Amino acid sequence: MRILAPILLLISLNLALIADEGWNQFRGAVGGRLPVVEHPLEWAENSNIAWAVPMKGSGWSSPLVLGDRIYLTSAVSEGGDRPKGMVAGVASMRSFRNAKPDKHDFNVSCYDLSTGEELWSKTVGEMVPPVVHPSNTYATESPATDGERIITLFATTGTLVGWDPDGKELWRQELGTYKSGNGFGTGSSLAILDNRVFVQFDNDENSFVAAYSTETGEQLWRDDRPGKTSWSTPMIWEHSGRKELVTCGSDIVTAYDPADGTVIWQLSGMKSGFSGSPAIDADRIYFGTSGPMSAGPLVAVKAGTEGEIELDRNFESEKVAWSRTRSGPGMASPVVANGHLFITGSSGILNCYDTETGERVYKKRVSDMKTVVASLWADEERVFILDENGTTHIIAAGPEFNVLGTNQIDDLVWSTPTVAGDSLIIRGVEKLYCIRQ
Repeated sequence: MRILAPILLLISLNLALIADEGWNQFRGAVGGRLPVVEHPLEWAENSNIAWAVPMKGSGWSSPLVLGDRIYLTSAVSEGGDRPKGMVAGVASMRSFRNAKPDKHDFNVSCYDLSTGEELWSKTVGEMVPPVVHPSNTYATESPATDGERIITLFATTGTLVGWDPDGKELWRQELGTYKSGNGFGTGSSLAILDNRVFVQFDNDENSFVAAYSTETGEQLWRDDRPGKTSWSTPMIWEHSGRKELVTCGSDIVTAYDPADGTVIWQLSGMKSGFSGSPAIDADRIYFGTSGPMSAGPLVAVKAGTEGEIELDRNFESEKVAWSRTRSGPGMASPVVANGHLFITGSSGILNCYDTETGERVYKKRVSDMKTVVASLWADEERVFILDENGTTHIIAAGPEFNVLGTNQIDDLVWSTPTVAGDSLIIRGVEKLYCIRQ
């Protein structure tokens, strides 16, 4: 017990820090990890749904909660277009390049967390956008907050805007518009730390990472970099008193000093762009790639790493903690819980890895789990996996595969949910849902 006591105290302090940071951006402050899940563990159409309101327009951006309000970005078309699920989207690929999009309004809306009532809605701009994949949207980038201001990005229009909580526009930056890989569209969300918001804009014409003041919108630093389209969201990784902004670009993973953009470490040799974003704990950061036909590498980098890392043809290097071939995540970002890394694969497969060794603990098919695009979230006991059919599968966070329960809403869901204390906010194609007792 004398040995366990300081370990338990350290865990408690780390979880308290996580709780203080909150869910201020895509996947929260620590990549979907929570000290304790407070939202209901069971829900259905007629149980523990506090409210559900119809969606105006479409978008796969995550809801953002600040205080008692929800902020959401959407693209509203004249024809009322809606994105398609994975199977329907793939089936439409031959025809989508010849489609003619309607004019879209790019909106930011605010809802009351208690009731779902819309409090205000503002239009950032309007345009006839380029064609994107039928499963994507024109509002896939999730907003972020520094606790005083809400920052939104529409990469389709290239517009970054700072707002006050009541919908007053504080500043605006036009970042430009660029072609995306294979016309799939955009998807990299914002990251935030203190009074800086970070944009990762990897595209096929002019890729860059930049930091902007959340107070004024002033550009603080920018790194114009090589590489093509990548859809991963930058990750703030805090460990051992150091803060890093980690970006997974085309082939290359780069860790910047958030203060001035200095490169701390850079890893090359991933061979492709990223869809999902990293998972983190205090000791390592975990990232990987996966294509439509096969999985790519999964790599873990140790905290405190510096300098250049080059993976060989087997995706190995003495400078990484561990790596595995054909193990990378797809579009859904993985999550760390209870010393294990959880990654969803194709066709309802869940993979569990030991975070210290990289050993695969199990590979199991989750019954009735469909395509998973929404990122995973977890506490130290449970992992939550929301598939596109609106089913949330709850898995034990440990080395033994155990399905603890399933919950269902009748909607198409690709958006990553947002946790706000005892409330879980899920965005579907048709409705915005608040899960709460």
